[in-house]
Amino acid sequence: MRLAINVIIGLVLIGVSLFFGYRIIQSKTKPEKKVQKIVKTALVDTVRNHDVKIQIPTNGIITAKNRVELFTEVSGVFTKSSQPFKPGQAYGSGALLIQLDASEYYSSVQAAKSEFYNLITSLLPDLRLDYPNVFEKWQSYLATLAVDKSLPKLPEVADDKERYFITGRGVYSSFYNIKNLEERLAKYYIRAPFSGILVEANVTRGTLVRVGQKLGTFIDPSVYEMEIAVNKSYSSFLKVGNTVELANTDTAKKYSGTVSRINGAVDTSTQTIRAFVEVKGQDLKEGMYLTANLEAQRIANAIEVDRTLLQNNSQLFQVKDSVLHLIPAQPVYLSETKAVVTDIPENTILLSKPIPGAYEGMRVSILQE
Repeated sequence: MRLAINVIIGLVLIGVSLFFGYRIIQSKTKPEKKVQKIVKTALVDTVRNHDVKIQIPTNGIITAKNRVELFTEVSGVFTKSSQPFKPGQAYGSGALLIQLDASEYYSSVQAAKSEFYNLITSLLPDLRLDYPNVFEKWQSYLATLAVDKSLPKLPEVADDKERYFITGRGVYSSFYNIKNLEERLAKYYIRAPFSGILVEANVTRGTLVRVGQKLGTFIDPSVYEMEIAVNKSYSSFLKVGNTVELANTDTAKKYSGTVSRINGAVDTSTQTIRAFVEVKGQDLKEGMYLTANLEAQRIANAIEVDRTLLQNNSQLFQVKDSVLHLIPAQPVYLSETKAVVTDIPENTILLSKPIPGAYEGMRVSILQE
């Protein structure tokens, strides 16, 4: 009996201990925390449609538009120049760049002219007797001949009889042979085709120059051209006369140029079209590296936005009542960083800066940019 009572008391004590232990554990349970939603700030801008200039960025090296590589068609010793034949030397139009020793060839030309002078002189007695009506004409022509001057043009013949007589005496063949000699003699004297600067000199006075040898390079420093490569997809925008903004990356100085020529063929290796931009500037030098923004076209009633704002390349986020909504936005031009879109209603409020994780229906706090 006593054992049974002790067992019952023990069981009661264990039950009470379990009950109070459970109550203590329940009393220490922490209340659930309420998660506070974070509303992100949205930088926005109001749509103001206007004419947007499409500019194609590119770069290149400028070269003189008027550029002459100097070569010789005759051989001889370099004897004379109107200025020191050295890089950086300026020459006026028609100035003597290089004179080769032509004394031997000059003598042969003078001898041929003397023979021609004698030929015309021998014609006069026969002309006086057989063709007295043209005698004075040929006598006057003889008076204009001089061995140290270029042959003047032959007189016009009056009829076939005079032409046959003159031809039979070999006047025409002698005249054109001498003209050919004079043309070759002129090749010993290389003159500046325009006012410019010598940028390369490969010979000096006293040098023996051979046929086909390069003598130097002569340029006009007042006008330059820059060759640019434009993607073929922009070919419809590219037109002669388009304005181009050029800039020197070293000095930040800007220049204005125009498209002067466009190649009619596409480069098969790069799928680009070559265009040439004409530019002027006193501080420009051949070989300078310039960047260019080619003004290809103006898009009416459009806006330019950051390309990162485009969703699926065809949508933009509109902010309405502090909530993001996707609206259609078909771009008409895409560059590496910008997109030009049209048909966006005026005064529409759009995101101006991307929001990480943005989605349709997202609530935001508006901050006007």
